[in-house]
Amino acid sequence: MQTTPLAPLGAQVTGVDVAAVTAADVAGLKAALAEHGVVVLPDQHVDDDAFLAFLQAFGPLTFTTGETPVEGYPDLNVISNVGRTEPPRSTFHVDSSYLSTPPAYTALRAVQIPSQGGETVFTDQYRALETLPADLRERVEGRTIRHVVTGIDPDLLGPDDETEAEHPVVRPHPLTGRPALFLTTPKRCAAVSGLPDDEAAELVGDLYAHSTDEAHAFAHRWAPGDVVMWDNACVLHRGDHSVVVGDRVMHRGMVRDHGATR
Repeated sequence: MQTTPLAPLGAQVTGVDVAAVTAADVAGLKAALAEHGVVVLPDQHVDDDAFLAFLQAFGPLTFTTGETPVEGYPDLNVISNVGRTEPPRSTFHVDSSYLSTPPAYTALRAVQIPSQGGETVFTDQYRALETLPADLRERVEGRTIRHVVTGIDPDLLGPDDETEAEHPVVRPHPLTGRPALFLTTPKRCAAVSGLPDDEAAELVGDLYAHSTDEAHAFAHRWAPGDVVMWDNACVLHRGDHSVVVGDRVMHRGMVRDHGATR
């Protein structure tokens, strides 16, 4: 496995066959994800059977209630602009952060890429914490954010579905212990421990503006055969649908947890 760092975050990984991933590959990819946040695996050209098996090699999978599953693959969902009159809207976020154990890894495989646009953009939450102004760092130490579900029809939620969870603002990586800023789109950040609602909203707004500075973001431009995976513990992501020309279809899968802990 060869890992080539990208700027300002992420890495391109070659020498791994997604269709025949080994235990050593998984260990190497987990280490690369914990360090770089995002891995790009080019020229894979796999089908959903291989993509699903690849994800399952990392551990049990999870699925977001309300998403559209891939036909015949209930653990995978479709992200598509086909047939839409308006482009999808995406802000920087962590997938399903309202769960007590948010998904560890998310991966996309390119099914159909547009002729223009459609990048997936990532920001580094290690760097966000390391560059956090001293006054903000002092304000968040020891605090938690209550993450809540949004955008899901309540009728789709079952009695066992989690709808909120408390997470530390400074969250150690589950595998390495390296701290990162951990928040999501502000509408899902309902409260900050120890602060009244107005102060909490102001703090979340300041943190979010800092953590999503696109001057320090990596925008992945999709190519046929790409598989891209990221670590939700240390990056935020969003799809850039602003200037898409043509059909953009991705299949997504999520790994439930990081596995062995530090």
